[in-house]
Amino acid sequence: MSRPGKPATGPGASLFAAANKVEPLAARMRPERLEDVVGQQHLLASGKPLGDAIRNGTVGSIILTGPSGTGKTTIASLIGRYTAQSVVVLNAVTDGIPRLREIVAEAERRLDHEGRRTLVVVDEIHRWAKSQQDALLPHVESGVISLCGATTEVPAFAVVGALLSRCRVYALRPLVVDDVGQVITRALHDRTKGVGARELMAAPATIHWLAEQSDGDARRALGALEAVATTLPDGTEITIDALSASLGVRVVAYDRVDVDRNAVLSAFHKSCRGSDPHAALYWLARALLAGDDPQLFLRRLAAIATEDIGLADPSALQVVMTAWEAYRRLGPAEGERAVAQAAVYCATAPKSNRLYVAWRDAREAAADTPSLPVPAHLLNSEMHLRADEARRVPYQYPHDFPGAFVAQSYQPDALQGRTYYRPGAFGEEKRIAQRLVWWAERGGPPVEGEPPAAG
Repeated sequence: MSRPGKPATGPGASLFAAANKVEPLAARMRPERLEDVVGQQHLLASGKPLGDAIRNGTVGSIILTGPSGTGKTTIASLIGRYTAQSVVVLNAVTDGIPRLREIVAEAERRLDHEGRRTLVVVDEIHRWAKSQQDALLPHVESGVISLCGATTEVPAFAVVGALLSRCRVYALRPLVVDDVGQVITRALHDRTKGVGARELMAAPATIHWLAEQSDGDARRALGALEAVATTLPDGTEITIDALSASLGVRVVAYDRVDVDRNAVLSAFHKSCRGSDPHAALYWLARALLAGDDPQLFLRRLAAIATEDIGLADPSALQVVMTAWEAYRRLGPAEGERAVAQAAVYCATAPKSNRLYVAWRDAREAAADTPSLPVPAHLLNSEMHLRADEARRVPYQYPHDFPGAFVAQSYQPDALQGRTYYRPGAFGEEKRIAQRLVWWAERGGPPVEGEPPAAG
C-alpha cells in the first residue's frame, strides 16, 4: 500500500493510469493527411504555399491564426509528421521560459546526436508576455528550433514584431456548416478512432443541426457527439434533444477584450451608418448577450450621431445622450431597451457626414495657418482700440439689420471665401442649406455642395 500523500506506484498503478487515460474524440479524430483537413484547402491543397512547403519539408517558422476548432493544432501536428521533426507542444498558459530552456537543450542534443530538428508548437502564443516571446528569438533565428505559433487573435497585435518578422503568417478560415458536418460524419463511421463501433445512427438533419450549433468549431461538435455517445446504448439513434442537452448553454462566440469584440462593434457601426436597424439590433444583442458593457455601444452611437448623421438630424445626439442617462438610472434589464431605441433611431435617421468633413477640413486649415491675426473688427473693445488705425473696421451688430444679418468678413483675410461645411440635401441640412443660400445672396460666405431642394 502506498503512503498517504504519495502517488501509487507499481504495475497495478500503471495499468490503472493507462485505463483512465483516454484521449478525447476530437484528439483521436485528428487527420493524419493534409487531404483530410476540412475547410483549409486554400492553404493546404497542392499548389498552395503552406501545403507545398509541408510536403517538401521546407516549412520554417510560421504563425497560424484563426478561430477555435478550425485546425491549427492539427496542421501543426501534420507539419511534424510530414517533415520528420520532433514535435514539442508548449502551452502559453501553463509553460514559461524555464520549460522553453529545457526544450531548447533537448532540441540541441537531438540535432547534434540524431540530426533531427525540433518543431516547437506554442499554443495560444498571444498569452505569452513580450519577454517570453523574445526568449524564442535567438533559437528561431539560429535554426535550433522551428516555431509554429497558434493564436485566435490578429498576429500583428498578439505577436511581437521581431518574432513576427521571422515567421510566415497563415490565416485559417472559419469552418462552414458543411465542413463541421463532414467531421461529425467521419467520427460517426470511423470504427477505429471514432464511435463507429458503437453503430450509433444520426439523421442528416441531426448532423446538420449539430454542425450549425457548433459555430464553426469542430472540437465543440465532436465533444457534444462524444458526450451523447457515452450515454446511449449501441445501435441507438442520436436525437437533436440528446445533443442539445449535451451542448448545454450555447456560449456566444465573442471575446470581450480582443478581436471579436472589435469586429462586432465595427459591424454595429457600419449597420447604423448603412441604415439597417435590423442588423444594428442583432449586433448589439450579440454583444450584450456575451456580457459586454452597453456603454461601449452608447459611446459608439454618440460618435455615429456626429460622424454619420450630423446636422441632417441634430436630435440624434440628444437621443443618444438621453438613452445613456436612462441606462445609468435604470440599469441593464430595462436600460438595454433605451440603448436599442437609440440604435434604431440612429440607424433610421437621415445620414450626412458633412459635419465630420467640415470639422476635419477646419482643423487642417487651423493647423496650416496658426499665426493668422484675428480681423480687427472682431476683437473685443480694448484690443480693437490697440489695433493699427489702418486696420480698424467698425464691427457691425447683426441684430441692427433686417433678418439679423449683415455682410462682413469673419475669417482671417488670407482665408476669405474658404468654406468647410457643405450641407447635404436631406433632413435638417436641407433647411440649413436654404438659409446659407439666403445669406450668400446678401453678401455672406459662398455656399458649396448640393443645391437645396425646394420647400
